[in-house]
Amino acid sequence: MGIGLQDAKIDLINWITTLEDKTVIDKIMALKEDDDWWLKLNESEKESINKGILDADAKKLNSNDKAKDIYGKWL
Repeated sequence: MGIGLQDAKIDLINWITTLEDKTVIDKIMALKEDDDWWLKLNESEKESINKGILDADAKKLNSNDKAKDIYGKWL
């Protein structure tokens, strides 16, 4: 069974609080303010999102702790 909506929101909040890259924060803020955010993404970003969706559908997921281990040096 996938992650619940409330757990997903909490996970996102926790992740956002660790961000230091203003570019990423600006993009998140733009998503919040824009109803048509998909149209503003470049093709690479759209492909990445679609790949993530396919991975999630195929249950190819990692825990938040695993992601921190892998990407922690960039956070």
